[in-house]
Amino acid sequence: MSTPHATGSTTQAGIPAVSDRNSLTVGPDGPIVLHDHHLVETLAHFNRMNVPERRPHAKGAGAFGTLEVTEDISQYTKADFLQKGKKTEMLARFSTVAGELGSPDTWRDVRGFSLKFYTEEGNFDMVGNNTPVFFVRDPMKFTHFIRSQKRLPDSGLRDATMQWDFWTQNPESAHQVTYLMGARGLPKTWRHMNGYSSHTYSMTNSDGKLVWVTWAFISRQGVESLSNEEAERLAGENADIHREDLFNAIKDGDHPVWDVYIQVMPFEDAKTYRFNPFDLTKIWPQKDYPRIKVGTMTLNRNPENFFAQIEQAGFSPANMVPGTGNSPDKMLLGRNFAYADAQRYRIGTNFQQLPVNRPINKVHTYNFEGNMWYEHTGARRPYVPNSFGDSWSDEEGAVDNGWEADGELVRSSYTLRAEDDDFGQPGTLIREVFDDAQRDEFVKTVSGALDGVQEPVLSNAFQYWKNVDATIGQRIEDAVKANLEATTVPGMGIDEDDN
Repeated sequence: MSTPHATGSTTQAGIPAVSDRNSLTVGPDGPIVLHDHHLVETLAHFNRMNVPERRPHAKGAGAFGTLEVTEDISQYTKADFLQKGKKTEMLARFSTVAGELGSPDTWRDVRGFSLKFYTEEGNFDMVGNNTPVFFVRDPMKFTHFIRSQKRLPDSGLRDATMQWDFWTQNPESAHQVTYLMGARGLPKTWRHMNGYSSHTYSMTNSDGKLVWVTWAFISRQGVESLSNEEAERLAGENADIHREDLFNAIKDGDHPVWDVYIQVMPFEDAKTYRFNPFDLTKIWPQKDYPRIKVGTMTLNRNPENFFAQIEQAGFSPANMVPGTGNSPDKMLLGRNFAYADAQRYRIGTNFQQLPVNRPINKVHTYNFEGNMWYEHTGARRPYVPNSFGDSWSDEEGAVDNGWEADGELVRSSYTLRAEDDDFGQPGTLIREVFDDAQRDEFVKTVSGALDGVQEPVLSNAFQYWKNVDATIGQRIEDAVKANLEATTVPGMGIDEDDN
């Protein structure tokens, strides 16, 4: 009779597994039997080992670290983890937006910069990017935007016409697309890029005073980028180059560090500021609201198991601790629901009970049961109020992180302010931030990205960039037409490669 090795494997029930090499059969050459439980469990679990990938931000990786607050910002927030001298364990996940799980790290794309802070008052999450703005400012457009960056329904191929059609039909995208087509669209590594909250959040201090804030995480490694040629080469040589770089840097003790800042806008300023400070497609100029140092964020610990600690990590901007809060940013308010709900679908109803998502403080919730209900509440009654002394929350009155709003229910864009146009800030980025070499590279990148785009979308794209900057727009149009002429046989209108 065979016996399992003393240090061998077990089934998931903890029972010794007789063999991980041979199935149970009728004789050495006979059929496999259904009651080979270890085989059946192995195959059944294998069929179910993947969870659905994130719809956007599918390809990514991350690491654990520490947020250390070195400055006193108590005049802005009472949040315990943001008090001077506090050190908070945290998790960062970096990602691309449009690519699927197997896509290259070096495709031109915005990079996700999601953070989870395990504070003593609960988890505080921030879902940002390596750019301070985004493509749209209303959550109703978000699903359409993501689909436009994915694949055609018939061929299953990505399509430049579809991307540019969405962007040109939504001029608010111009600021983000300008960033995307510039150097930040191809970061050298995740360590060599900044991170931004993008959204406007609120903070309240111990006196109940509310201010509006945006966050910036500035890389001490510097901001460095790849050329188009380098990115294309690396996509073929090592599709996981950014994941590998982060893991190896931390393993070798080269821990990446970001300096953490906030911009603070007084509550009353937001009512009359020259453009809408809650518009996700705009930045706050630092000359109006300078950056205020908070501390440092250091990544110093790699995951022990990628699936358990990175793939199962669930972020949600709805996770806000006392002293922090929402703002009238429509995209932030939409994401408050969408992100947590995506994790309920992707990982499970009780995804927050997984170790990577579990808060470090005690949970006392009146949400009950659901699949994978592990940290149960014993015999505690599932309703309140009750007559048996179970504690529950019952605050009334104005909340300290709220704001006033009035008006009839409408479906409308934001009320326009004096400088609320879609092309002003991206034009400034091109004219005043980019240098001549960056403008030349920008024209090259955009004209290349427009290769194969169909009419009328191509003409719309030319006008889109002329609205951003007339000179740059004309240079892009000239470059695209020159590229078309160079690949077309005169008088025949066919591509030379067709012969």
